[in-house]
Amino acid sequence: MTGHRLRRRLLVRGVVQGVGFRPFVYTTAAELALAGRVCNDSAGVIIEIEGDPADLDEFCRRLRERPPPLAVIEAIEESAIPVRGGTGFHIADSTCAGGGRTLASPDMAICADCAAEMRDPADRRYRHPFITCTNCGPRFTIIAGLPYDRDRTSMADFAMCRRCAAEYRDPADRRFHAQPIACPDCGPRLSYDGPGVGEPLTAARNLLREGGILAVKGIGGYHLACDATNEDAVARLRHRKRRGDKPFAVMVPDLDAARAVADVDDTAAALLAGPQRPIVLLARGRAGVAGSVAPGIPDLGVLLAYAPVHLLLFGLPGDEPGPQTLVMTSGNRGGEPICYDDDDARARLADLADAWLSHDRRILVPCDDSVVRLVDGAELPVRRSRGYAPLPLTLPAPIAPTLAVGADLKNTCAVGEGRYAWLSQHVGDMDDLATLRAFGDATEHLSALTGVRPVHLIADAHPRYRSALWARTHAGDRPVHTVQHHHAHIAAVMGEHGLGLEDTVLGIAFDGTGYGSDGAIWGGEVLAAGYKGYRRLAHLRYVPLAAGDTSVHRPYRMALAHLWAAGLDWSERIPSVRACPDVERKILAHQFRTGLGCTPTSSMGRLFDAVSSLAGVRHSVDYEAQAAIELEGLSRGIDGGASGYRFALDRSTDPAVIDPAPVIARVVADAVADVPVGVIGARFHAAVAALIVDLAVDFADGVSAVALSGGVFQNALLLSSATTLLRARGFHVLCHRRLPPNDGGLSFGQLLAGNAG
Repeated sequence: MTGHRLRRRLLVRGVVQGVGFRPFVYTTAAELALAGRVCNDSAGVIIEIEGDPADLDEFCRRLRERPPPLAVIEAIEESAIPVRGGTGFHIADSTCAGGGRTLASPDMAICADCAAEMRDPADRRYRHPFITCTNCGPRFTIIAGLPYDRDRTSMADFAMCRRCAAEYRDPADRRFHAQPIACPDCGPRLSYDGPGVGEPLTAARNLLREGGILAVKGIGGYHLACDATNEDAVARLRHRKRRGDKPFAVMVPDLDAARAVADVDDTAAALLAGPQRPIVLLARGRAGVAGSVAPGIPDLGVLLAYAPVHLLLFGLPGDEPGPQTLVMTSGNRGGEPICYDDDDARARLADLADAWLSHDRRILVPCDDSVVRLVDGAELPVRRSRGYAPLPLTLPAPIAPTLAVGADLKNTCAVGEGRYAWLSQHVGDMDDLATLRAFGDATEHLSALTGVRPVHLIADAHPRYRSALWARTHAGDRPVHTVQHHHAHIAAVMGEHGLGLEDTVLGIAFDGTGYGSDGAIWGGEVLAAGYKGYRRLAHLRYVPLAAGDTSVHRPYRMALAHLWAAGLDWSERIPSVRACPDVERKILAHQFRTGLGCTPTSSMGRLFDAVSSLAGVRHSVDYEAQAAIELEGLSRGIDGGASGYRFALDRSTDPAVIDPAPVIARVVADAVADVPVGVIGARFHAAVAALIVDLAVDFADGVSAVALSGGVFQNALLLSSATTLLRARGFHVLCHRRLPPNDGGLSFGQLLAGNAG
C-alpha cells in the first residue's frame, strides 16, 4: 500500500562495470525518488534500494529491460533487507567482498559522441588521441584486476586533472567513473620516432604518404600500417613480415570509404560500424587496393577506424590527409603473437617498421582484432577477440572450476564455473615459444578477472599437442581430462545454441586435422553426439598423409594420395602430378605402398586441398586453408550444371565409410578436359553439400538437429548450400554464430564435454 516502505538488496552480475551502470542506477533511482546506494564489487554491482513498493518494482523493471547499451546482465539476485529510512541515493566506494564473477566490458570502438567532440575545435578534447567515455574505449586490455576501478588499470599511471576529476565524480556526466578518462592536460601522450619532422600525427601521415611502414600502438597491441594502394609498400611489408600470400586487412575511416573498396550491404554496414568494429570479410568493391593486399581471393578484410588515434591518422578537416585506405596488420612476424609491450615491440619489430607512432599508456593484455564474415545475412565468427572477448557464455548445467586449454591452432583458452564460461582473446598458433608464454599469461589473466580457480584442466586428446603438454606440465596435483577433437567441436556448437545435457544431435565435423581415438588423423566425421559422449557413425575414407605437415603445405601431395587411394593413374596430364617433382613422386609412391612415414587421415580439409590442386588452382600454400579458400573464391556464382559428382557410401562397416573416389575421378576427367576451374570447384562444393544432406537422411535416426562444426564450415559457399538443403529436408541446423567453427571455439566445447561425463 502507498506509504509502506521496503528496502531491497540487488546483486547484478555480468558485464556491468565500466559501462555506465552505476550512473544509470543513480539517475533511475533519483527519477523515482528512491533512497539507497550502489557500488561496484568483485562479484558485480550491489544496489541497496528503498522506497514505495510500486516504485521499487518500476526500478527493477527498468534495470532488467533498459540497461545501458554496453551492459550485459547475466543475473540479478534480489533479497529483502531492513528498512533504514532516509531520502538520499549515493554511489559508494567499490568493495572486494564478493566472489569475483563479473567482467568489465570488452574494448569498444570510439562512440559517436566522443568522435564529435574530438572533431570540435571548441571542445577541450579537440584532437585528443585518447578521448573516451563510459560508452567506449579500452577496458579489457588495461585491466589488472577487479573490481574495475582506475587504480586497477594502467590508467593509474596518470593523475586526473581538476576538470577530468570533476567529470569523473559527476553522476550526470557521460564520463562518470569512466576509468580511462583523460584529456590533453593529464592523459597519455603520443610520440613519434622516425624520419620527418613535426608533431607525431603529421609526421606519421607524411611517412605513410611516402610509402613507409609505420608501427602504430593501438588499444590491444601494435599494428603495422602502410598505404594499401601503394604496391611497393605493401610488398615490402609482406616480405618483412614473412607473410607469404596470406591476406592483409585494410582499415578505412568511415562507411563511405568502406563502400569504395568492398560490397557493403546494410547488414555489413551495421557490423562494420558497430561498437565491436571487427574485420569483416567482404567481396571486393570498385576502388582498387594493391594486388598484394589479398592475392588470389575475391574477398577483402575491411575494418573501420575504432580508436581515436586511427581517425587522427587518417586526418581531420584542416589536415593534409594521410592515405585513406591503410593496410592494418598485427605487429608481429608470421607465427608470433602480437607485440604489446613497448620494449618487446621495439626489439621484435625493429626491422619491420620504418617509424613508430606510440604512446605511454601501458597495454596490460594483448588483444588482436576480431574477424567475421556474413553467410546468408548472419554473422559467422572467424576469430573472436577484440570487442567480444571475454564476454561470458552460458553453460547448460553448473560445472566445477575448470580450465580448458583449447587446440594448437587458432588457440583460445576458457575458464568456467557454475553456469558460465569465459573464453580468452585469440592467442594464436602454439608452435612458437612466445605464443606459449602468451598463452600462460592469458590463462592467468582470465582466472584473475573471473575469480575462477580451476580444480581440473581439460585438453585435446592429441598426445603431442603443445596445449595439452602445457596442461600436463602446469596441472600440479590437479587432474587433466582429455576430449576428442571433433566431439569438442560438436559440443561447442550445441552449447552455443543452449542445448541441454540430455540432448543429442547428428554432428557433421569437417576440418583439417584432429586426433582420432584410433590414432588416425580425423577430419571428415559423422557423429551421434551429446555432451556426455559420441559415437562415430561414418567418416571419409582414410588416405595416407605422408610426412604430416609437409603434405599440408603441399596440396599436390594430398592430390596424389587421393589418386592412389582411388586407383587412378598419376598421368602427367593431371596438374597435381605435373606439380610434383619426379624424385618426390617416386618417394611418395613408395610411402603409399609401404605405409612408411604415413598416417591415415579422413580429413575433409585435406580433400579440399587435393581437389584445389587437381583442378590446377593451388599446389603449395603459404597459410592454412589457402588452397581451399582460393577454390571457394573461384567457385562462387558458378553454375556447375549436372556434373555427376557424387560420393559413395559403404555401410557394410561400422562406422560406415564415405568414399570420395567417384568425385576424384570426375574432377580429374574435368581437369584434363580443360573444364574451367570455377566450374570444377562449383561442382565439388555442390557434391559436398549433397553429401551432408545424404548423411543426415541416412544417419539422423529420429534426431532432427544437425550440428555443423569444424574449420571447413568457414567456407561460406559450402555452409550456405548445406544449410539451405538441410532445412529444405526439414532438419534443424545448428551452426556457429557466436564462436568460430574453427579451433578458436574448441575450448568452449572442451569445457562442456569434459564436465558432462
